[in-house]
Order: sequence, then C-alpha cells, then structure tokens
Amino acid sequence: MFNFIKIRNSNLSFTLFLTGFFIFQLTIAQTTDQETRPELVQLFNDWRNFESPPLIDGVFDYSQETFDRRWETFMSLKTKLEGLEKDNWSVQEQVDWHLLWAEMNGYIFNTTILKPWQRDPAFYKSIWTYKSDVPAHEGPTPHFVIELWQYHFPLNKESRKKLISSLKRIPKLNQQAQQNLTGNAKDLWITGIRDIQNQAKVLEGILSKPDVIEDYALVSQINKALVSTNSFVNWLQKEVPKKNGPSGIGKENYTWYQQNVHLVPLSWDDELILLKRELARAWSSLKLEEHRNRNLPELTAADSADAYDLLAQNAAKELVEFLDKNDIVTVKDYFSEALKPHLGKYIPAEKRNFFWITAHLDPKPLFSHFYHWFELERMKLEPNPNPLRKNALLYNIFDSRSEGLATAVEEMFMNAGLYDKNPRAREIVYILIAQRAARGLGSLYAHANIISMENAGKIHSEYTPRGWMKTEKELLVFEQHLYLRQPGYGTSYITGKYLIEEMMMDVAKQKKKKFNLKMFFDALSAIGNIPVSLGRWEMTQDSSQIQNIKNSFRPLKEVLAN
Repeated sequence: MFNFIKIRNSNLSFTLFLTGFFIFQLTIAQTTDQETRPELVQLFNDWRNFESPPLIDGVFDYSQETFDRRWETFMSLKTKLEGLEKDNWSVQEQVDWHLLWAEMNGYIFNTTILKPWQRDPAFYKSIWTYKSDVPAHEGPTPHFVIELWQYHFPLNKESRKKLISSLKRIPKLNQQAQQNLTGNAKDLWITGIRDIQNQAKVLEGILSKPDVIEDYALVSQINKALVSTNSFVNWLQKEVPKKNGPSGIGKENYTWYQQNVHLVPLSWDDELILLKRELARAWSSLKLEEHRNRNLPELTAADSADAYDLLAQNAAKELVEFLDKNDIVTVKDYFSEALKPHLGKYIPAEKRNFFWITAHLDPKPLFSHFYHWFELERMKLEPNPNPLRKNALLYNIFDSRSEGLATAVEEMFMNAGLYDKNPRAREIVYILIAQRAARGLGSLYAHANIISMENAGKIHSEYTPRGWMKTEKELLVFEQHLYLRQPGYGTSYITGKYLIEEMMMDVAKQKKKKFNLKMFFDALSAIGNIPVSLGRWEMTQDSSQIQNIKNSFRPLKEVLAN
C-alpha cells in the first residue's frame, strides 16, 4: 500500500492519504465479495480430488506403492499451477495461487519427509470425541474419521446407520496400518500407542450410551472395532524394541516446511531467537506485574460449581461487551452463543490442568483465546465465497493465523483495557505467553533432534511460571506429542502472534492517524484463515515476505542432498 511522505501541496497530500485509507477499506470489501479466477478454482478442485487417496476395500489406501504410482499425476497438477501466468492477476488472486502452491508443497513434504502413515501410529486414530477449535483437527489425520461428538444418543435411524457403516472401516484401517507402519521414529511410536489405547476406551464407552446395548448390530460392530483396536495396540507394543530412530525432522527440513508449506517467513534459528525472547519477556513482565500488584489481594480460585459458573458467565459477558463497546471488532450476534458451550465447568483443584487453573482464577484470558470459536462460527454462518478460503487449508497451514491470532488477542485485549478493573488478571496473560513460548521452545529442540520428546516436556514444564504445568501431566504429553507429529504447530502460537503484531504495525504505519482497530480486525476476518504472510500482503499490498520465501526456494530434493 501507499507509503506516505511529506508533500508540500496539502491537497495532493490529502488525496494520497485518502487513497491509502480507501485501499484499506477495499481490502475488506474485495475479500468479502470477490471469488477468484475460474482456472484456479478448477485446478483447486482437481487438486483436492486428487489429494484424497484412492479407496481399497472401503478405506483410504496409504501404501507406499500407491503414493509412488500417483506421483506422476501429482506432478502434472503441480506443473499446471506453475504454468499459470499470474503476474497481472490481482493481489487476492495471487494470494490464492500461493495457497495452492503451499498445499502442493505440503503434499511433497508429507510424502517425502513426514510420512505420518509410515512413522506415526497416532495417524491411524479413527475416532474423535471433540470438535477442534481450529478449522481442522490438529496434526496429521486420515481422510476419514468418526466425529463421535456429532452423534446424539439415543441415535436416530440415520445416525445409527452412519455410525455402523463408519465403524466397519476401523478393522480394515487397523490392518492396513500394520502393513504401512515401517518407520523408526521411537518417540512418535511409543507415544502413539497411547492414542490407539484411548480409542479402545472410547469404543468401550459407546457401549454404555443410551439404547446402544440393546442394538445387536451396533454392538457387534463396536466389538469388532474394539477387538481390532486392541490387536493393533498389541502389535505396536511388540514392535517397540525395534524402534530407536529420531522423531524430529531436522533443522533444514523444519525451515523448508515452515517457509514453503506454512509460509512462515522464519527459519528454525529465527524461531529459536523469537521464542527465547518471548519467554524472557513474559517472565520479566510477570515479575513486574506481581511487583506492581503487590499491595492488591491475590486472585482466589472458584471453589464450587456455582461459584465457577457465575465467574465464567460473567467473564464471557464482560469479554463480548468489552469488544463491542470499545470498538475492537464488529461483534456479531453469534459471538456469545459460540462461546457459551466452551465456558467449562468446576474442576477440583487437584484435577485442574494448566488452562483450567487460569480459568478458575479469571476465565477472561482463556476466553480471549477462545476467539477461535467466533471464527469457526463465522466460517459456518458467513462462509468466505472464495472456494479456496471457504474451508480449512490442508496440513494445518492455518496454524500461524488461527493459533497466532488467538494468542495475540490475549495480550492485545489486555493492553486495550480488559483488566483495568482487575489488574492481577494481567499476571495470568503473561503466564499464558510464557507457557506457549516454553512448550514451543521444547518442540523446536525436539524437531532438531537435540533432545527427546520427554526432555522437551521438561522445558515446557520447568519454564511455565508457578509450576502450573506440573499439576496434570496428561496435557504435557498431549501437547508435546502433537507438536512432534505436526512440525511448526508448537511454535505457531508465538510466531503467529509476532507476525500479526508486525502486520498491525505495518498497517498502522500506512494508515497513520486513520488506523482503526475495528477495521483492522474486520479486515483480518474477511481475508480468512490463511497464513499471516499472505494476509499481510493482501492488507498492505506488500508482498516482500512471500517474495523472500520464493527467492530462497530450493526444491526439497536439493535440501535432502545436503
């Protein structure tokens, strides 16, 4: 966008100023109303149809032979994309081209390096009991899963039929997994067993749901899936002694993946510096806040179900009203409804994990992160008309945008005045930042194969203030396992936060006194859940971050050759 300079002619200066202002407004309007080029939509549809593997005996085929056989078809799609003459396209259309470029790079990386179907037993988890708070499930996931949280028991006729049909796939997928899992990633293998064991517990739990036990056909399929899952667990456990290899992908591969798939304009080393800086900043800011608040009473945790319910309901109301009355973002009618199912419930002190420790003191910092749910509801009720942006990007490419924004707004809302009446809650915000930086730092070292996943967890735990990551170890294992499975996800909270803050700076510099916080957040919403670097290009017309990535691009095979 236009860089303002001092011009003696005041009329011309005013005209240029308005030009920049209206370009910013048009960013919202164009992204909301405009779709994209038909040839790009056609290629996108062809690509997405290809990306789903073919079926064999009713389940998706993840065998190496199938990936090898389909490579030539993939390369023809990639060649078509590279051959599109895009130099004269609009910024939005060029952004869309890069979305497709990133996804295809993701396919190359997954089939060459990550190979979750070979290295990662948790990839074969078939049942999900909860809805993700981001556009798709976190981490590598098979192309078909049972979203158990969508079923309501007792089942109606249609749901019953669908569940029985879906359960039939589990034994076949488990059998295929035992053929495909030839990898030697020790930490992924050992921890992945836990996910498959949990699936067995979920299957057992279905048997106790209303009217299930009287349904012979349904019980029969549950039991077949359960026997198969337990057999899969036994096989995985027998294979453990053979596994002694690294689970991280290495620094160079990590950098290639971040830059060319997730379009994060940072290297492994850049992220290391950034996370160390944020960890130190969060700790020091926390100590300053504690000193500032030393004469104020400490926060006390809700000590009963009624006390927590009242605290949570008031916090949700206060947050939404704050955003509305202070012109932070255009608050839609569905914001409160989207937040309501996620307010949580009272948990005894000895059973609270890190996040619910914070929520029992003041839920607003956690509920600020739940900005996620506003965005997901927007995707459902006000979907982006652009087919490339309507639904989730593949391979968690949305992580810097989704997790980065949810993390950024915790501190942004604080700095905008959310805790003016309750200053000690500011301490919670810095604790949250420190925890995100610590766990991301651990995951970085693990992917570089400098430390094990267990030792990554120790960094995560030891550098989270007040010992709040030492209270409930399940969360620690879940998070570090996910971040080892999905490179870059563990750092995306902090890297995405930084990139969004940088984007706000760039927009503010361009807009000067016309910068408007509500317009900024509304434009971000209209652009969609795409990498921050692409959102910045669209919002500022500055493509430098993406150009730097493209200029330094090397085919993955050249990286591997080194």
